[in-house]
Amino acid sequence: MDADGRDGIHVLETEQIIGCAFAVLNALGHGYHEKLYEEALVVDFRYHDIPFTQQARYPIIYRDAKVGEYVPDLIVFGQVVVDTKTIDRITDHEVGRMLNYLRATGLQVGLIMNFKYAKLQFPRVTLTPPSAPNLNS
Repeated sequence: MDADGRDGIHVLETEQIIGCAFAVLNALGHGYHEKLYEEALVVDFRYHDIPFTQQARYPIIYRDAKVGEYVPDLIVFGQVVVDTKTIDRITDHEVGRMLNYLRATGLQVGLIMNFKYAKLQFPRVTLTPPSAPNLNS
């Protein structure tokens, strides 16, 4: 981790995404349905020329068989999964789901953005790739 608590993976990108989320929340207010915030983020990303994909599909494979698919709200900069929420609070359950989303997409960074309250909640979740085995021991 960096001295300021950030781990250095896609920090500039996540800061830009969070800036857009603050702009959306300040303009629209809090408490609407989460899809409205997803759509508003799309408008802001276009305004700032931030590349994104919306509702992309990722297959979920188990024992070489497709058993379902994951459809994230947004993939931003081709590197960050963004999940919009309007829930009472972000818990370990949402963080655990984001870790699954990161595994499904092959990405390392996700943002859970909760627009339920006047103060934006935006935990940054990172999936650390497995470290290489130590062959010198």
